[in-house]
Amino acid sequence: MTPIETYINEADKKQQPMLKELYQLIKELVPAETVEKISYGMPTFHLKENLVHFGAMKKHVGFYPTPSVIEAFKEQLKDYQTSKGAVQIPYEQKIPTELIKEMIHFRLEEVVAKNA
Repeated sequence: MTPIETYINEADKKQQPMLKELYQLIKELVPAETVEKISYGMPTFHLKENLVHFGAMKKHVGFYPTPSVIEAFKEQLKDYQTSKGAVQIPYEQKIPTELIKEMIHFRLEEVVAKNA
């Protein structure tokens, strides 16, 4: 079992479906050499640097794609509570799959360009 799978299995049962969905979504998009770990107490995907984090909060799943991604997608994120580097997705809402995919692709391009 990966550290992220352990984190999800230890989360509140009500939080697990959304955490699993986000985990699978990210896993499908990142390159095979991406490392899964726990960093800052949250599931983290690392590719030369921290790529994205996510985590279970009391009322929402937090998705942390870095401040540059939040800034680049601020128009598309206007319906969500955001902060400098985070998006809050309430448990009663569906994960905005296409938006998350676009944000991950943006972040991957950013990391690849920076580490080229």
